[in-house]
Amino acid sequence: MRVIVTRPGPQAGKWVNALRAAGLDALALPLIEIVGPPDPEQVWDVWQRLGSFDALMFVSANAVEQFFALQPQGTVASDLHPYFFVTGPGSVAALLKAGAQRNRIAAPDEAAAQFDSEALWAVVQTRVQRGWRVLIVRGNTDSDTPEGAGASQGVGRDWFAARLKEKGAAVDFLVAYERRAPVLTANQLALVQVAASDGSVWLFSSSEAVTNLCAMAAGQSWQQARAVATHARIAEAARAAGFDPVCVSRPAISDLVASIESLA
Repeated sequence: MRVIVTRPGPQAGKWVNALRAAGLDALALPLIEIVGPPDPEQVWDVWQRLGSFDALMFVSANAVEQFFALQPQGTVASDLHPYFFVTGPGSVAALLKAGAQRNRIAAPDEAAAQFDSEALWAVVQTRVQRGWRVLIVRGNTDSDTPEGAGASQGVGRDWFAARLKEKGAAVDFLVAYERRAPVLTANQLALVQVAASDGSVWLFSSSEAVTNLCAMAAGQSWQQARAVATHARIAEAARAAGFDPVCVSRPAISDLVASIESLA
C-alpha cells in the first residue's frame, strides 16, 4: 500500500523517511511550494524593532524557518526578548534549531489531541496581558494555517488574533513567506492519475493541498481514492473533493501509521 505525502518539500521528506522506517511504502508529492517573502524589507524591519513585541506567533514551521532565514548577522536567537507562540512540535523544533530558548516557547503538549490555534490558545490565554503587542508571522495565502489545522480562509490564524484582541492585546501580521501551487512534471501528473484509483493512501496536512490537487487534475474522480487527514477540517475538504474513506489522525508518526494501516 503506497502512501502519498503531500506536504511542502522539506517537511514531506521528513515524513516520508519516518513512514518508510515504520515499514510503509511512502513517497513525496509536494502539493504546496514554499518560497521567501514577497517583501523581504518588511521582515528586516521587524527584526530591527523586535523588542517592541511581547510575543511572536508563528503559524507553522515554514513561518519560523523563513523568518529566521532573514535574521540580521550578529543577532542571537537566544537573546531575543519576545515569547514565541507555536501550534505544534514541528514549529517548536524549528525554533530550537534557530537557537530560541525552550523556556520562551509556548506550544500545546505533544500529547494534545490537535495542534491548532484552539489548542495553543488554551496554553497561552492566561499569559497574554492587556496592552501586549503580538506579531503573527504567516504566509501570503488566506488558507495558510497553523500546522495540522487545515482551516480554510485562515480561520485558525484569525480566530487566534480575535482572542488576543479580546484580551486587550494589539495584533500585527507579517508575511514571511509565500505558498503557491507547484508545477507538476509529466511523471508526477501520471502518478496522480494512477494513485487516484490504485489503492494508494493520500496523506493531507493542509486543505490547500487538496485544493491544489483538484486544480492540477481537473476532472479527475477521487471516489476510489483513500486519504488520511491531520485535522477534521482537512478531512472535510478531502471528502468534498470525493475522497472516500477519509480518516482523521493526529499529525504524529505513530498515529499516522495506525490510521494508514486501518485503511488496508
